[in-house]
Amino acid sequence: MHGFFARRTDWDLTTNGYTQALEAHRRAGRELLDLTASNPTTVGLDYDEDALLRALTDREALRYEPQPKGLLRAREAVAAYYAGHGSRVSPDELILTTSTSEAYSFVFRLLCDPGDAVLVPTPSYPLFDFLADIQDVKLERYELVYDHGWQIDPGSLFDAADRAIEAGAKPRAVLAVQPNNPTGSYFRGRELQLLNDICVAHDMAIVADEVFLDYSLTGERPLTFTANEDALTFTLSGLSKISALPQMKVAWIAAGGLESLKPDALARLEVIADTYLSMNAPIQHAVPAMLEERRSVQSQLLNRVQQNLVELDSQLASQQLCHRLQVEGGWYAILRVPATASDEELSVTLLEHTGVLVQPGHFYDFAANGHLVVSLITEAEIFRTGVARLLQHVSKLSQ
Repeated sequence: MHGFFARRTDWDLTTNGYTQALEAHRRAGRELLDLTASNPTTVGLDYDEDALLRALTDREALRYEPQPKGLLRAREAVAAYYAGHGSRVSPDELILTTSTSEAYSFVFRLLCDPGDAVLVPTPSYPLFDFLADIQDVKLERYELVYDHGWQIDPGSLFDAADRAIEAGAKPRAVLAVQPNNPTGSYFRGRELQLLNDICVAHDMAIVADEVFLDYSLTGERPLTFTANEDALTFTLSGLSKISALPQMKVAWIAAGGLESLKPDALARLEVIADTYLSMNAPIQHAVPAMLEERRSVQSQLLNRVQQNLVELDSQLASQQLCHRLQVEGGWYAILRVPATASDEELSVTLLEHTGVLVQPGHFYDFAANGHLVVSLITEAEIFRTGVARLLQHVSKLSQ
């Protein structure tokens, strides 16, 4: 019966061993120290609940105003957010979407015919494979390499474009995630130039995912791709991470870069957005208040991340088998551990023997075993205890 469905949905839906082990652990009612927390609404943050709920009761939301790009007051609030980053973005250059996933969908539809290719970094977030499949887009991977910090491998970037061409797929865009999930790395000026160079060479656009942009751990204000001028650039972000409000489903596309292409791109995006109809009015009217919430919630999250990093480094200093890779921003840390088994096997045995849940590196397409990913927004006591058990378990691997 599989032939009944579109080939684009022909995924392997078999439950993997990691998920099976987690489900069995929970069914048994055993203690779980979850070091994979990604939902900020469940990790003990204080929100201004009254202000957020009050913003959702704006009477103007009772009137239907179908604006394909989104309500002007909401887009003005997003433009003001970028002004705070030192980047001038006009409200007219913004398209509101219900999620960054929908934003990817719009941009892929704008740029790619069926079978065209998009270059994506590895390691990175696994959602891209599904987004590409649904839009009939092929992915070619370029490598982020680690050498005292993460950086693009220039050769692999151009090789990815060449592989696409050799396979008969036209490369249409390069994805740039900053800070990358899970590496926590930002792009430097030379890497931005590298991305612009390949876009010029192959008539491609940059699609920049900046959902974690504000969570810099270096004290520096990172560049935003909205300021890029040398290639057509679509910058994606939203309230899920900026204001730690994943349930509110507000995201956007900021179109920038080449002035010769940007007006046509925006006109076509507006038609795509209009076809899918405007996002819901109460949320749009609440966008200014929800963006304001970032001023409180980001400081809480940054404090949590920094405290957990201090705790992690303190515990790592007392042993020699495990170390963490450099992280510049975001919510995650990568641990290098002895590659005595696959990352999934190690994660499962860790769960079964200690009750600690981590993510195996292969979820993020790491090229080799020996990588575990932990969330730095985990509540402090759970994080402290979980890391201690993790390191105790790893210490036994060499015995």
